[in-house]
Amino acid sequence: MLVDEIIEEPVVETMEPGIDLTDLPLDLLGNHPAEQYARDVLTGKIVTCRYVKLAAARHVRDLAEGYKRGLWFDAPAAQHRLDFYQFCRHFEGEWAGQVIEPSSWQQFIKWCIYGWKRADGSRRFRKAYISVARKAGKSTDVATDGIYLAFFDGESGAQVFTAATKFSQARIIHRASTSMVKASPALRRRINVFKNNLHVEETASIYEPLGQDSNTEDGLNVHGALIDEYHAHPDAEMYNVLRSGMGSRRQPLLYVITTAGFDKQCACYTEEEYAKNVLEGVFDDDSYFAIIFTLDENDKWTDETVWLKSNPNLGITPKLEDMQEQCQEAMRVPSKQNEFLTKRLNIWTEAVTAWITVGQWDRCAELVDAEGLRGRKCFGAFDLSSTTDITAWALCFPPENEIEPYRFIWRFFVPQDGLEKQYPNKEILGKIKTWIRQGFITPTPGDSVDYDFVKAKILEDATIYDIREIPYDPYNASQMVNDLSKEDLELVEFRQGFLTMSPAAKDFESKVLKGQIAHGGNPVMRWMISCAEIAKDPAGNIKPVKPDRQKSVKRIDGVVAAIMALDRAVKLDISDSVYKTRGLLVL
Repeated sequence: MLVDEIIEEPVVETMEPGIDLTDLPLDLLGNHPAEQYARDVLTGKIVTCRYVKLAAARHVRDLAEGYKRGLWFDAPAAQHRLDFYQFCRHFEGEWAGQVIEPSSWQQFIKWCIYGWKRADGSRRFRKAYISVARKAGKSTDVATDGIYLAFFDGESGAQVFTAATKFSQARIIHRASTSMVKASPALRRRINVFKNNLHVEETASIYEPLGQDSNTEDGLNVHGALIDEYHAHPDAEMYNVLRSGMGSRRQPLLYVITTAGFDKQCACYTEEEYAKNVLEGVFDDDSYFAIIFTLDENDKWTDETVWLKSNPNLGITPKLEDMQEQCQEAMRVPSKQNEFLTKRLNIWTEAVTAWITVGQWDRCAELVDAEGLRGRKCFGAFDLSSTTDITAWALCFPPENEIEPYRFIWRFFVPQDGLEKQYPNKEILGKIKTWIRQGFITPTPGDSVDYDFVKAKILEDATIYDIREIPYDPYNASQMVNDLSKEDLELVEFRQGFLTMSPAAKDFESKVLKGQIAHGGNPVMRWMISCAEIAKDPAGNIKPVKPDRQKSVKRIDGVVAAIMALDRAVKLDISDSVYKTRGLLVL
């Protein structure tokens, strides 16, 4: 469906429960683009979510009743802020050098934030929370606010900061503001540019980046603060420092603009919940502006007709074609779904999501002939887990030609005694006992895994195959490592953190999806693949985890071992690589 069709389609004919159109005097809205946007939102001409409608409805209600609380709307002040855009130019990409022209939704936000006043004439809103999907021009837009608040808001000695937990991150918006100043002859004549500093001597006003790691937060006298991508902040410390630094200012503004994140325990999610309560009318807070562009609860994320709700600039940035491609990828690759939902549709998700499907795994079930691999170069990896759990030993055999896959063999070990206690789920217990009878799992004597038994099997495999290297998880592995090292096996520590596991896990996933792995249909690994989920950190790094670690009977030890073995096989299989044997091809 074309973007124009998405925009014009009157999907919303009636308002959701809690918003009554009959109570909204839309005739109070003028013809200004910002107010026309509010009208179009409330009449369903523009496809928006509940929280955008609530923001528009709030503006209309306050036009009618705000005077009772000492509020009034200063249209010239709002227009003054919008007129400032004519001095701001794009500094990169296809629009570089052109004057920034705000979209109607951006005009509505500025119209409200800078137009609403208190009885004493000061600005009504002291905090603003704007949540919108990635690629909506957030950073560029908020960079114009930094310049305006510092030098054109009528505040002498203004101190304005772009803020983040790290100074380098705080510089992102500030660099954008600096580039705008340099690109505009009018701004360049008025504003002095130093490294990490914009200032005007006549008014003693400054605009600088501020990081929590810069140790300069004390003694701030903040007129304006801009926090971009608040979801990446580990806590509310920087937010609180800036807020406390605003106490002596007449009309300060703390401006938070963000995309949703993967951690609902973070400070940003708490802030979003507060913002929703303000919009819903649960909390009365006339100092707090909020608008959230996201999908509604019953929307299907694969339905492109609702994408405009999260992406008010859809068709300009992001491009519809790019959204469609990413949606298709997310539908094919489960681990990509949360990324699409969170960053492209602005939906808060959990850090853990589904990973490789059983169907995708089954397509790699090519037979692996263990006898035929005798003497072949390979890379082993073990995940010892706990002594009462499943221990996994994996062997990965790199290809010897361009069409051969990476072949895998697994050995699994469990304690012979106490299985009923360890696996109270009768279905899983039955499977494990069946796999023991079939030889896919080896029981070791006693009520805990006998690591000497495992070591003996590793050493036996070393006499059959050419094991070049063994990566291992250092947890609980010191004795095994010492013993195997004495046998002249090469062992390499492979920690299980995001930075180490992410590239290896992503490569494993990629090779499974491309059919570049052969696992022989091992049923234990098939079960473990079905158990594996992916945890994701704020930087987008991933690692495999099992669901509900404390209670789940699911296991992923074979998955972890396979990822480690494959990673070393890919990185260290150089001497016999196809490039060594055939040389480089020149096209």
